[in-house]
Amino acid sequence: MQNLLEGYKKFQIEVFPKRANLFKSLESGQKPSTLFLTCSDSRIVPDMILQSDPGELFISRNAGNIVPPYGEVNGGVTATIEYAVLALGVQNIVVCGHSDCGAMKAVLSGKQHAQMPTVDKWLQHSASAMQMVPPVSDNSIATPKERLRTLTRANVLTQLQHLQTHPSVAYATSRGQLQLFGWVYEIHTGSIDTYDAESGRFLPLTDATLRPSVAPPRLELLAS
Repeated sequence: MQNLLEGYKKFQIEVFPKRANLFKSLESGQKPSTLFLTCSDSRIVPDMILQSDPGELFISRNAGNIVPPYGEVNGGVTATIEYAVLALGVQNIVVCGHSDCGAMKAVLSGKQHAQMPTVDKWLQHSASAMQMVPPVSDNSIATPKERLRTLTRANVLTQLQHLQTHPSVAYATSRGQLQLFGWVYEIHTGSIDTYDAESGRFLPLTDATLRPSVAPPRLELLAS
C-alpha cells in the first residue's frame, strides 16, 4: 500500500495543482462522450493509453471485457450500459479486449475451476466466441498464441453482439445517436486494432480506420 500512498502524495503536490481548474469544472457533474468497456487486467489503463482527461471516459471493467446479453444477468454491466446511454447520453461505446488476457486463456483451455465457480459461470458469456477459433487439429492456426489472439478478437465481436441486445443501445443506435466500436489493445506494442465492419477484419487504429465496428440498423427496414 505504501506505493499507493506515495502516488497519492505526488498527485496532490504535482498533478492536482496544475489541473485544478479542470477538477473544479467537474465538481458539479460529468458529460463523458464514451463508455469504455474493458478488462479488469491491471496492465490496461485506458486513460493512459488514450491520453484522456478526467470526465471524458465512463469506464466499466470486468474479467474478459464481457457484456452479458440483456436479461441474462441483472448486474453492474447492464446497469452501467443503461445509465451511460440514457442518463449520460454517451455517443460512443468501445468494447476493448487485450493481448495475453487471462480470462481468454481460461476460455481457450476449456477447463473448469472448482474453487472459482463464479468465474466459470461468468466466462460462459464468452463461450460462443470459441466457435470462431479453429480447433487445435487445424494447422491454419498453429500456435497457442495465435489461437489466443483469434479468440480475443472473436470475444470482442461476441460482446458487441451482446451489447446490441440491450434496449437502450438498440434505441440509440437506430436513431444515429450512438456508435459501437470493437478494439483490441496489444500490451507489448501499445497499439490498438479496430474491427472494420466493411472489410470484416481487424485493422490498425488510425484516422482512416476510426469508424464504427457495427453498422447501425436502418429505421425504414425495421418498420417494413
